[in-house]
Amino acid sequence: MTSTPESAPREITTVGVIGLGTMGAGIAEVFARNGFDVVGLELNEEGVKRGRQHLEHSTGRAVERGKITADEQSEILGRINLTTEMADLKDAGFVVEAVVENIDVKKQIFADLDGIVDPDAILATNTSSLSVTEISTANSRPGRVIGVHFFNPAPVMKFVEIVRTVVTDPSVLADVQALVARLDKTPVVCGDKAGFIANALLFGYLNHAVAMFEGRYATREDIDASMRFGCGYPMGPLALLDLIGLDTAYEILDTMYRQGRDRLHAPAPILKQMVTAGLLGRKSGRGFYTYEEPDSSQVVPDALTPSADDKPQLRRTVEKVGVVGTGTMASGIVEVFAKAGFDVTYVGRAQAKVDGVVATITKNFDKQIQRDRATEEDKQATLAKVTGTTSLDDLKDVDLVVEAIAEDLQVKTTLFENLDEICKPGAILATTTSSLPIIEMASVTKRPQDVIGMHFFNPAAIMKLVEVVSTVATADDVTETTLALCDKVGKVAVACTDRAGFIVNALLFPYLNDAVKMLEAHYSTADDIDTAMKQGCALPMGPFELLDVVGNDVSLAIQRELYLEFREPGFHPAPLLEHLVTAGYLGRKTGRGFRDYSAA
Repeated sequence: MTSTPESAPREITTVGVIGLGTMGAGIAEVFARNGFDVVGLELNEEGVKRGRQHLEHSTGRAVERGKITADEQSEILGRINLTTEMADLKDAGFVVEAVVENIDVKKQIFADLDGIVDPDAILATNTSSLSVTEISTANSRPGRVIGVHFFNPAPVMKFVEIVRTVVTDPSVLADVQALVARLDKTPVVCGDKAGFIANALLFGYLNHAVAMFEGRYATREDIDASMRFGCGYPMGPLALLDLIGLDTAYEILDTMYRQGRDRLHAPAPILKQMVTAGLLGRKSGRGFYTYEEPDSSQVVPDALTPSADDKPQLRRTVEKVGVVGTGTMASGIVEVFAKAGFDVTYVGRAQAKVDGVVATITKNFDKQIQRDRATEEDKQATLAKVTGTTSLDDLKDVDLVVEAIAEDLQVKTTLFENLDEICKPGAILATTTSSLPIIEMASVTKRPQDVIGMHFFNPAAIMKLVEVVSTVATADDVTETTLALCDKVGKVAVACTDRAGFIVNALLFPYLNDAVKMLEAHYSTADDIDTAMKQGCALPMGPFELLDVVGNDVSLAIQRELYLEFREPGFHPAPLLEHLVTAGYLGRKTGRGFRDYSAA
């Protein structure tokens, strides 16, 4: 008898898992670890053999790492019965399929289950992108069909998306929520939309990275390094696609595009070409990168790998550095260069602001000294390299000047006019702008070939990444010198050209904008979306946490720049973001953004 929301939940002791690939075997392991009897189904004995190997390998690694004992491994494997006969699923109160992402294959499974399992049994699909509603129509009781999307590797990843359809029985939803909670997972409920929460946001970002690579805007290494060192992501987007599998990524994007018709989800052409050529990523031994062998994680050099002989060199002499600005970013840049042994002259508008830079650097060092990460001698040596002034004319002898003032194009162009007159011939003029066109600053000087972008990330003294941005006028030796200089001061430099967003912001902010659109459409809550991206994709912060930290006004300004530059309809700022900024809800700095911080 089917339960109601008020009645006792179903007693589920036996679970069926259909498909014993990496994901299916992982799901079987998760249930077995939590005391369930598991029946694992495969097409043939070869599939059963592979499934058993997956299970033995996964649990064996857990033993090696001290996560479980050898006795516990034996108990877990003892709870899993592998079979090729669907009739063996007859006692399962919950069945989840984890087979190939093919709608016809899945529908046939759900039709076949009709005459085998109890009428009260819950049937689940682990699909990551296909319509759960369409899959449910193959069963005579579509109300008992639900999506339960585990993330890979299932024994490790805590996040599970529970996908309800318009006909899912409320008691089924309640029982599945309780069941997933018993697995020590974090369940989030969402509606039946291609990609659900995590993939809908993740794959738009991944597709954009592929398009950036395909358009030769940046190298694969620089695209991946940008997101790892600029955003703290555990993997770069192209390396992540190789791990997921390019064929899987293509199918997910294609499904999302066909359902939503969002051009940002239309798979980048090179994806289909690579899939057709058999370049599927790690599993085939070659994708965006080349691997030691199929299924290996070890990247090996190939034709696209940068040669050590091509490492950037200092083509211009840089001994004295100038910094214009006294804010957080400017202070960090002064510290970075002084720590690396350069003589630094920095310019502020007033003596109090000039003194503030020394105070900031001193405070940073004192904190490091308390943690045994620096010494008093390090602090004094760095401060001895630093000279503050209120006069731009004191920059006349520097070899490089970095401006780090307000993001106002008129203010910056006026500054560059002055620097052009003051700085000696051959001096490199750099801007830390994160969104403004660098060529606009270069064009007001008589030396546009010497102007370049050095986009540090905040806090500059800690964040490793610097985007080195060349304009159409930047001389090659200036670009190479700036890249080499970044390496000399201990930064990871990535090269790109002068267009809105550069690498990081061009990939990050459309993703954040998509998250706002998802919230605006009432598809999910801010908390659930943040949970999905942190636990499902291992990102350091959820999109709404990050937006409130960055500032919704800053985010809106960057998103507007991206939209104006690319004229991509999907880049148009979400109305909700515009409304929050209009209301003054800018994030943490005003006490309210997507969340209310006033009581914190």
